[in-house]
Amino acid sequence: MALTPQWLDELRARVTLSTVIGRTTKLTRAGREWKACCPFHNEKSPSFTVSDEKGFYHCFGCGAHGDAIRWMTDQRGLSFIDAVQELAAEAGLEVPRPDPRAAQAAEQRSGLHEVMQAAQDWFVANLQGAGGARARDYLKMRGIDAHTIERFGFGFAPPDRNAMKAALGQFDEALLVEAGLRIEAEQRENYDRFRDRLMLPIQDARGRVIAFGGRILDAEKKDAPKYLNSPDTPLFDKGRTLYNLHRASAASRQSGSVHVCEGYMDVIALAAAGIEDAVAPMGTAVTEQQIELLWRLADKPVLCFDGDAAGQRAAIRAATRALPLLRPGHSLQFATLPAGMDPDDLLRREGRAGLDKVLAAASSLLEVVWSHEQAALPLTGPEDKAGLKARLMAHVEAITQQDIAALYRREWLDRFSALAFPKREKAEWQPRPPQARGGKRQPFGKPAILPLLPGTAARLNRDGAARQDPLAAAVIAGLARHPDQVGRHMEALLRLAGADPVLAPLVDGLLHMGETGPGGAAMPALLDAGGAGPISGTGKILPPPGNASFSFLQEGTDPVSAREDLAEAVALLAERPALEAAIAAVTARFDIDPEGAFAEQQRLRKRKLAFDVRLGQMAKKRAVEAADDQVDTGAGQRSSPGAQETG
Repeated sequence: MALTPQWLDELRARVTLSTVIGRTTKLTRAGREWKACCPFHNEKSPSFTVSDEKGFYHCFGCGAHGDAIRWMTDQRGLSFIDAVQELAAEAGLEVPRPDPRAAQAAEQRSGLHEVMQAAQDWFVANLQGAGGARARDYLKMRGIDAHTIERFGFGFAPPDRNAMKAALGQFDEALLVEAGLRIEAEQRENYDRFRDRLMLPIQDARGRVIAFGGRILDAEKKDAPKYLNSPDTPLFDKGRTLYNLHRASAASRQSGSVHVCEGYMDVIALAAAGIEDAVAPMGTAVTEQQIELLWRLADKPVLCFDGDAAGQRAAIRAATRALPLLRPGHSLQFATLPAGMDPDDLLRREGRAGLDKVLAAASSLLEVVWSHEQAALPLTGPEDKAGLKARLMAHVEAITQQDIAALYRREWLDRFSALAFPKREKAEWQPRPPQARGGKRQPFGKPAILPLLPGTAARLNRDGAARQDPLAAAVIAGLARHPDQVGRHMEALLRLAGADPVLAPLVDGLLHMGETGPGGAAMPALLDAGGAGPISGTGKILPPPGNASFSFLQEGTDPVSAREDLAEAVALLAERPALEAAIAAVTARFDIDPEGAFAEQQRLRKRKLAFDVRLGQMAKKRAVEAADDQVDTGAGQRSSPGAQETG
């Protein structure tokens, strides 16, 4: 379809903008223009203007601006092509169709639309006739009034197998089958798909009937599904369709939200209670395409599924499908209904106030996945806890947006650490020598209490147990300064303790500090044992020979940046023993497999080089930041009145 700028300008010229907008928004004449309260945000005084001469609307409150096409896409929720087609039909313009196959497909869809509308008219007439008495009684029992029946287009399909064929005899049998209204049988006569059911039309974003849903009325028919939807057709794709979207689109512009229920009766119950922005998937779990449709209406749709096991399974399926799609500002929320209740049940029992309470307590996507995985299996031992962590990290890997993935990882690891390593009663820690590991703890004696005063910084010196390993000294001191991060790096620290007996007692102290929290004598004793001691004065880091200053050892560093740099340093430190062991192992293989060993050695050396480069970059980053701070300080001094030279 080729829509030239000239053709689109002609379309805009033929459409009266105030007429289009006036169908859903009350306009008041204001001179040569029109005014109204803005339909895109809540306001009491009108700041929304419509100009037919200029061909655009504008809100001076929220900045909404556009022409007739933009109105149809933003306020009605239509796609660009659907908006153009609807306006063109109103203006008497033919939409260009240069592709013969596209024109043929459009003609076919046009014929199917006529069939579906004829079927809808027939269903509605049946409901009002003598044969629709049972269906009317059911609606009355559900408390659905005449206005709701008319608004949502309730109808009735009679039990006869060929009633529709007789009623819609003006259409070919093949067209009825293609529309999903009749079922084609190989060995016998075709028959109507919907029989003896309460019928509801399913409409597209433009309000055109594209499918039907039918609820069974005879509860004795155990072999028949309670709800039956149309099959996929050229008009209807259940995975890309949301029931009530055409009504909810306009309502969500006002409310700023959209609510997702399990079925159409739930949507109708919410609408009757005044929640007009409700939609429902077509009897399946929410799909990726439906999530994208929801995000066109609201940044954080609220999924309001039944409180039974099936409803909770649908909720977690929707959550896991949303993870790869997450982007800044867009997510899902989940309102958990009382067990065994759907929205209609809750409204009947507690009214609108009860439902509002449930919706207001909606949980975030992050919280829902965490709660589901935590409750999935008993957490009775270390293996179970490790399984929980593995499942959470698998969900993190599914998130393609890196910033969001990093934030989810941090939040879930913090929660996991609090769950797996709960804080115990605070006790004083004493470092023990390597030879004491495996036996009873051997205290060094009561260490001096050297509190870290404001303006104090850690000084890496030559006398600690980690003096020959600057990176290890920095990590030990960094974790001592940030004890809340110990649990996050538990696995790496345990591997480090197993690989290096010199560092083992320091790791032991860190783990103790992670359990009991900072403070008391533990921190200065650990800093001293790890090669770091507190000093006062300028607050500068004075590293031992060969070591560089890291952000997580500096006073005044942004906490988020410091923790991320600390995490990378821990990862490098934990990787190093395995990397060195791999290099030693491949070197020993040269006698039996020189070619393979050489190739593997080159790969490992490249990794070792990358390791060293990254470590240098971290140090350089801090050096640059320190230089910038010095320049800024100097500039501030030069600009101060007291720093001016006198002649």
